[in-house]
Amino acid sequence: MPKRLNASPPGKFDGADILFTEVTRATRASFETLFEQPGAPKYCWCMAWRHSPEPAQTDEKKRQMMALIDAGTPVGILAHVGGKAVAWCSVAPRETYRKLSKQQDDGETGVWSIVCFYVPRALRGGGLATALLDAAIDHAFANGARIIEAYPVDEASPSYRFMGFHDMFASRGFHETGMAGSRRHVMRLEH
Repeated sequence: MPKRLNASPPGKFDGADILFTEVTRATRASFETLFEQPGAPKYCWCMAWRHSPEPAQTDEKKRQMMALIDAGTPVGILAHVGGKAVAWCSVAPRETYRKLSKQQDDGETGVWSIVCFYVPRALRGGGLATALLDAAIDHAFANGARIIEAYPVDEASPSYRFMGFHDMFASRGFHETGMAGSRRHVMRLEH
C-alpha cells in the first residue's frame, strides 16, 4: 500500500488527498493515536471479532492488538488526511478472526474479512467509509485474497452499524450469501 485517492469526499475534504496505509509496526503509532482520540473505539481496540481470551479489559485488548501488529499479522488499514490518521477499516485474512457466521467453512482458503469501520462522527456522510471500503478491497486482493467477505447491516439497524451498510457493499459488487444472526448480512466479492 500506500494508495492515494485524489477524489475528495464531497463536503468533507475539499482539495485534500486521502492516503491509505496498512497498519504495520511502522504505522502503529498512527493507529494508536487514532484509537486514543475522544470518541474512538478504544474500548475494544477492534478486538471484538478477533481470537482473544474473554473477557479482556481495555488495556489488555490494546496489548493484544499491538501484539498482533508486532507479529506482522494483518489487521487493517488507515485513512490519512493532511498527514493525520482520520479513519480505520479492519480487513484481514478471515482465519485471524473468530467464527463470523454459522455458515462459515473454515476449510476454505484465500478469504479475507471486512468487519469494522471507524469514521469519526464529524467526518461521516462525506464518502470516507466508501473510500475506505474501496481501499480495503484493493488491499485484500493485492495481498492474495480470492474472496472478500463482509457482514454489514441495513441502515435502519440499531446495532452492528460499525460493520458497514448493506447497500455500500452491494454497490461495490458484493452479493449476499446468507445471514449471520438476525441483523448481519453475509456478503462476498470474488476476485
